[in-house]
Amino acid sequence: MLNNQIGTGGYEDLPAEENAVIAQLLRGEQLVPPPPLPPEAFLTQEVEMVRPMLVSASRDWMLLDEEFRQRLLVAFRMMEEKHGYKMAILEGYRSPSRQNTLAAMGPQVSNARAFQSYHQYGLAADCAFLRNGKLVISEKDPWAMRGYELYGEVAESLGLVWGGRWKMMDFGHVELRRKGALGKPVAEPAK
Repeated sequence: MLNNQIGTGGYEDLPAEENAVIAQLLRGEQLVPPPPLPPEAFLTQEVEMVRPMLVSASRDWMLLDEEFRQRLLVAFRMMEEKHGYKMAILEGYRSPSRQNTLAAMGPQVSNARAFQSYHQYGLAADCAFLRNGKLVISEKDPWAMRGYELYGEVAESLGLVWGGRWKMMDFGHVELRRKGALGKPVAEPAK
């Protein structure tokens, strides 16, 4: 079973290009995670409809890989300072057990099983926006969709992979792909 290769469509290791200015920024100041949102923020009807089981998700920034955490914090800062979007982490590190539970809910939730997702390595996070103190996750909200487009641009400028470019789009998802993190070598980009 461990030797079976399962295609995870969009979850393969790929190198992320680095911008020299962003790399310099990331080597500088160490940003501190924002205070956690109260659990009630994740219990609204809108949140439950869009992201079931989110209340039990890990939002512990310290479980994220240090380099990834800093890149994500820079993205949050840039989104707020440049674009006026305050952001919140919905889920960062995800246990193998939780990943399998989400995968069992179907491909509309996750195509990846345990250890097929960068979440298990602290190299991925699902994020959303805060508007008037409430989480806004909806893809039907034009304000949120514009935010996701900007978030994708910011994340990619920081060397992160944005889920909004995948076949099964995941607009709030970003990850830092690292060679061998999913147990496979990095695929060389097409020339």
